Amino acid sequence: MMTLFEVAMELSRRLIATFLPDADGHRPVYGGTKLFGDDPHWRDLVLFYEYFHGDNGAGLGASHQTGWTGLVPKLIQSHGQFDADSVLNDPHWPLARPYRRPS
Repeated sequence: MMTLFEVAMELSRRLIATFLPDADGHRPVYGGTKLFGDDPHWRDLVLFYEYFHGDNGAGLGASHQTGWTGLVPKLIQSHGQFDADSVLNDPHWPLARPYRRPS
């Protein structure tokens, strides 16, 4: 069993993993393309594609997306800053306050 926050963090972690280097230094977003993984001029340039291959995570389609994949850098930043305790137990966060509809 997981809390909704934990589910959100797990989904974020899985999405982020598509763009981060694995143990061998290859990013799944580049599929089997060696240029982006091995060339020092390209390996740290992360492209955000329009679509992804369902089996290996390779990016497909336009590589200059500013749509939904533009959310990934914010997820990476959030993963390093937040945890359930800091969000749910801080009274200044809206998520920490119980929600009540106005009467």
